[in-house]
Amino acid sequence: MTASCLVCSEPEVEVFLDLGSTALANKFPSAEDLSSPEPRFPLRVGFCHACGHVQLVERVPPAAMFTDYLYVSSASDTLRAHFDDLAATLTARHGLVDGGLVIDIGCNDASLLCCFRDRGARTLGVDPAENLAEFSSDTGIERYRGFFGADTAGEIADRRGRAALITATNTFPHIPDLSGFVSGLDEVLAPGGAFVVEAHYLVDLLDQLAFDTVYHEHVSYWALGPMTRLFENHGMEVVRAERLPIHHGQLRATVMRRGEGEVERSVDEVLAAEELRRGDPRPAGRVPPPRRQVHSAGAGSPDRLTTGCATDPVLLVRRRSPGESLLPGGRMPAVRQSSRMLYSFDRVRMTSRSPARAGDASVISSSGFAWSCSNSSPVPNTNVVPASSVAKMRSR
Repeated sequence: MTASCLVCSEPEVEVFLDLGSTALANKFPSAEDLSSPEPRFPLRVGFCHACGHVQLVERVPPAAMFTDYLYVSSASDTLRAHFDDLAATLTARHGLVDGGLVIDIGCNDASLLCCFRDRGARTLGVDPAENLAEFSSDTGIERYRGFFGADTAGEIADRRGRAALITATNTFPHIPDLSGFVSGLDEVLAPGGAFVVEAHYLVDLLDQLAFDTVYHEHVSYWALGPMTRLFENHGMEVVRAERLPIHHGQLRATVMRRGEGEVERSVDEVLAAEELRRGDPRPAGRVPPPRRQVHSAGAGSPDRLTTGCATDPVLLVRRRSPGESLLPGGRMPAVRQSSRMLYSFDRVRMTSRSPARAGDASVISSSGFAWSCSNSSPVPNTNVVPASSVAKMRSR
């Protein structure tokens, strides 16, 4: 069974990666849920031969994933530093110091909007997650609780006016109704306004075999070519393209209405580089199988290699994430980190996207070594570190 393309509506999208049926990555069940079956959904990735867009061919309704959401942006030091740099860059580029309105779609706990507010911009967050509202309640950042699209854009514009800048960081891959989303942008953007999107970049994902980035929230895996086609179909155009090193490698694109901004050379450069790579994006069976007998420490959304796998029991240390629960699918224990915790396992894999540091978690194998991993690839090479490098945790 195939689905029509999200970008060009081509009626058939060819499946090239089938990861079976898995649980939702950010839905950690509690101990009380053990008596109930856990929902699982097909996870298959397809390629549109008409426009080149890579996407999931079965899509879970957004309300099932985003109205109650686990991930909190402020839990990541790397992401908070990135947001501060992004706000500084965009404030300067788009002249927001005079109180221009910034709307962040998928604002999470308002970490990015706080950086814009501190630089003089007016702000409005848009996010459907009811549980995340409390995390931004003391910031003074106003938020619209709901999804962004053609059916809500008018209400959002009526509330605060039209925006000089709209941002979507790590949110654009979540959107199944791309036409409605872009129509909403056109309604909410002020004349001369810009939409800035940051998303996982398909070229980097393929180069790194980053199949751990494939899960139900990510319905799209963006290259610039299909993205330009999407916006051109709605009277808009990409005017700037930048590649970023964060999160396996990302693409930052600046979009404006056609004729309202000058298209920079960077767009042609990225498109030309993609054209040189043009061809079938399928990894030709190079995706390695999940490893067995893995103990994990540190996770994002969450450790996709162990989600749904029936492996040995796993203790998952989620740095600064709220609550205690079970890993989706396999229902292995997941606990919140304590700075005084010390665990002993035969084998440990550090899965946090940020480099493992002794201050994050103390994990020592029974053989007397601490294990950590480089996260530059989805199945990283394991490095053995002397236990003394984390033994300082004992005295804290």
